[in-house]
Amino acid sequence: MDQNYRETLRKLIAQEVSGTIDRPLGSHHPNFYDTIYPVNYGYVDGLFAPDGEEQDVYFLGVDEPLAIFKGTVIAIVERKDDVEDKLVVVPTGLDFSNEEIEEMIQFQEKYFRHSIYR
Repeated sequence: MDQNYRETLRKLIAQEVSGTIDRPLGSHHPNFYDTIYPVNYGYVDGLFAPDGEEQDVYFLGVDEPLAIFKGTVIAIVERKDDVEDKLVVVPTGLDFSNEEIEEMIQFQEKYFRHSIYR
C-alpha cells in the first residue's frame, strides 16, 4: 500500500466530503449478483485511489437508497490485501462504534483482511 495514499486518507478523518452513490442500498453488486448492498456505497467525486478510480465510500446511517451524499469521514477501512482502502462517511453529527461499522460493512469486507482506522 502506498503510504502517501493512506496518509492522504487519514487527513480526511473528521472532514466533510461529498460524492456519488453508484451502488445504492438494496442494489446488487455488478459482478456478484448474489451480493446485495445493505448500505449506500459510492465514491468521493474527484478524489482518486490507487486503482485509478474515484475513492470508494461506505455511506452509513441512512436507511433509504441515495444518488448523492454529503457527510463526515469517521473512519477508514484499511485493507491489507487490496490496493484501495474505503472511507466510512456518515451524515454530519452521526457516529458509529468500530463494532457497529464492522457489522454494517461485513457483507463485503468479509472477503478482505482489514482494520478500521479512526
